[in-house]
Amino acid sequence: MHRFFAVVISALLVFSFAPIAKADVAGLTPCSESARFQQRAAAAATSQAKARFEMYSQASCGEDGLPHLIVDGRWSHAGDFVYPGIMFLYIAGCIGWAGREYLKATRGKNAATNEIQIDLGIAFRSLMAAALWPLAAFGEFTSGNLLEDDNKVTVSPR
Repeated sequence: MHRFFAVVISALLVFSFAPIAKADVAGLTPCSESARFQQRAAAAATSQAKARFEMYSQASCGEDGLPHLIVDGRWSHAGDFVYPGIMFLYIAGCIGWAGREYLKATRGKNAATNEIQIDLGIAFRSLMAAALWPLAAFGEFTSGNLLEDDNKVTVSPR
């Protein structure tokens, strides 16, 4: 009976018999049309603040007059979250890849010392090499050097 119910619900979802939720993006309005945002923009004193309000006038504002991020998957709002998210992943990957390259370069004797007292020459070279980490990771993945065999990975006995 449980399987039948799961199949029926899945079929309804697949064939779009489920009602589609329609929303006006949580009641947000363009900031250029928001009275509260216009009040805030009029109170801007410096040229930097005026430029910031000019840039945010294209965003969507709530009743408080503040811009809100819209993360609903529409490409028209990709600048709200997707592009900054991709940049975050790229920068985090650079940091991780640089650390990985540094540890690989300092293997052997004095490895523990090099983890405590950073060799700036090696660290700088590792950081510069990490700028192209997506290409390097793809190259190591296709060559088989990125992943380790399961029998070589220690697993906790718990």
